[in-house]
Amino acid sequence: MLKVWFAIPFWQRVLGAFAAGMLIGGLAPEVGVALKPLGDLFIKAIKMLVAPLIFCAIVSAITDLNDGKKLGRLGVKTIGLFMFTAVIASAIGLTLATVIDISPETVLTPTEQNEKTIPSVSEVFLNFVPDNPFAALTEGNVLQIVVFAALVGIAIQRLSQKAEPLRKTIKSGAEVMYEITRMVLQLTPVGVFGLMSWVIGEYGFATLLPLAKFVGVIYLACLIHIVVVYGGLVRTAGGMSVREFFKAVFDAQIVAFTTCSSFGSLPAAHRAVTERLKVSKDYASFVLPLGATINMDGCGGIYPAVASIFIAQLYGIPLEWMDYGLIMLTATLASVGTAGVPGTALVMLTVTLNVIGLPLEGIAFIAAIDRIIDMARTLTNVTGDMMVSRVVARSENLLQDDSTVKTES
Repeated sequence: MLKVWFAIPFWQRVLGAFAAGMLIGGLAPEVGVALKPLGDLFIKAIKMLVAPLIFCAIVSAITDLNDGKKLGRLGVKTIGLFMFTAVIASAIGLTLATVIDISPETVLTPTEQNEKTIPSVSEVFLNFVPDNPFAALTEGNVLQIVVFAALVGIAIQRLSQKAEPLRKTIKSGAEVMYEITRMVLQLTPVGVFGLMSWVIGEYGFATLLPLAKFVGVIYLACLIHIVVVYGGLVRTAGGMSVREFFKAVFDAQIVAFTTCSSFGSLPAAHRAVTERLKVSKDYASFVLPLGATINMDGCGGIYPAVASIFIAQLYGIPLEWMDYGLIMLTATLASVGTAGVPGTALVMLTVTLNVIGLPLEGIAFIAAIDRIIDMARTLTNVTGDMMVSRVVARSENLLQDDSTVKTES
């Protein structure tokens, strides 16, 4: 029985649970409401992951950069450009989600919501530094965890061999957390089924109407980011026309869009970057795997921004200007922290919702259509990897000569 269940593709299991939850909630509202504990279990399991996962993943990511080129100017430029485009991606997502009305007609009441207080700018920056890092971990203060983890990672780098045992321990801890994350993500169909049964049983089908607009805003934001931001950077700093760039990377984009996997797209992206964008193979072998792990413009920039506003409107929770700033900051910093984590978009959204105090139950509304959204997210991420490879390679004279590259038409 279990073999049959796990033989079904994950996204189909989640979509089936979504449909089953709606059916149960619509036909038997009392039963649907009674199934809510299944969703609560899923939410608690996600919350359990956040603090140790972010700490171990960030420390591991920083210490992994301690190899030759990665510590030099090349690494700084590459990572800097990744983070720069992540900020722009968040801004685009926030702008479109604010300008385009994606608010639902029905407003839900969260079962758990933190009371919102608006701190001053100085308080926000002071709150980055934890008084007690262990308290930050136990309380799930994500931004403080990110700062402390970054300091630990930098210290391990500077101590080199003296801190090698700790580096290996935290690296192993990160792998353990990745495996636990995979295990918890298997509960997604159960959580979606329980939460959707409860939502439909309690509020009816009217709550699902905004999903079409939500998907539309995600795709529009990704399109604008790819064409305007990536195209503009390639044109101004990459020494290529926009048309020439997109023609060169089209095959890799198709692979990314259909597989929904940045790592699965690496062979196609490497071929496009080296043979058509004329980037040296050494640099391409560095930038593309790095980008597949920390370049999260789709997963960590656009998606959490739009989803946060959607969930806030779904529950009738107003967002202040400080919340918008926190969304952008969290997405940029945590994109490195979730590098290589299974279910990156879900983890990123969970982190963002935690930081600005929004209810995690809202994740159930968009989990079932995640496959559709993931196609646009992955396309954005992979296109960004290839754009950065061209721009940085040109600035560092790492482009191959025409005589050494067989360019395909």
